[in-house]
Amino acid sequence: MAPSRKALCSPPRAPSQPHTSPPTHTDTGGGTHNAFTPPPPDGTPPQRPPGVFREGYFCIPPSPGCHAAVLPHGSRVVNGQDAVPYSWPWQISLQYERDGTFSHTCGGTLIAPDWVMTAAHCISSTLTYEVVLGEYDMSSAEGPEQRIPVAADDIFVHPKWNRFCAACGNDIALLKLRRNAVLNDYVQTGRLPPAGTVLPNGYPCYLSGWGRLTTGGPLPDKLQDALMPVVDHEQCTQPDWWGSLAIRTTMICAGGAEQAGCNGDSGGPLNCQAEDGQWEVHGIASFVSSLGCDTPKKPTVFTRVSAFNDWIAETMENNS
Repeated sequence: MAPSRKALCSPPRAPSQPHTSPPTHTDTGGGTHNAFTPPPPDGTPPQRPPGVFREGYFCIPPSPGCHAAVLPHGSRVVNGQDAVPYSWPWQISLQYERDGTFSHTCGGTLIAPDWVMTAAHCISSTLTYEVVLGEYDMSSAEGPEQRIPVAADDIFVHPKWNRFCAACGNDIALLKLRRNAVLNDYVQTGRLPPAGTVLPNGYPCYLSGWGRLTTGGPLPDKLQDALMPVVDHEQCTQPDWWGSLAIRTTMICAGGAEQAGCNGDSGGPLNCQAEDGQWEVHGIASFVSSLGCDTPKKPTVFTRVSAFNDWIAETMENNS
């Protein structure tokens, strides 16, 4: 029997976790990061390539504005840390309306000025959504926030997504915003990896989100991030890990017992730095173990973005 999975969504300012086996898709956001970030497999921190540094952000031309990504020195999304403010400018908060108030349920990625990518399990046909960009501390209005509504007809869930089977994959959805986001130092589009890209075991990536800080624990006000090294398909499908029934080749495993995604992180980006220094969004937080967000040998599971480039492009083109 495949290990049980739990989704990473969250209800009103509740943590949104990745799904766990068997998938229990609960819209309750809450990513958890450890206060400790392990070094990459070779023991050295990821190096920033030559580029332009300004206002504490690392930019590589010719990206519009600035793809501001600052490497964390430690981590909490379970056991992550407070992210450097606005250091993941493509990170969004997906929020739903209840009793006239919008609350965080999942993360996501701005992939074009008017398009957001998130997890399919974050979406309910009965809810009204808006996307918040330029967000960092949810406990206060800091100024850069942009709130943009999403019409029900502009939500596109992958046609092969099955909400009763997280392990079947296809946990991806696109949302077309009612108006374009204003790109600036706080809001930027994330870059997608080339189609078919598969990262090697141990590749250093970072999960960001407002998910729970511990299994069943509190949701953070400030955006968290954590180092989440890739666990390759061969390792992740070992019988004493997730096993071959739970993990498809269209998924990525990352993290481990110390750093993990948790409720509220669902739909959020797995950020990985490419050879040219640019950051790419390789994963969409999908599910974790029902035994706990940071269960040993049950790394966080992400939808592998590079397996869906064609569907993303087609959906955006057909609904422009």
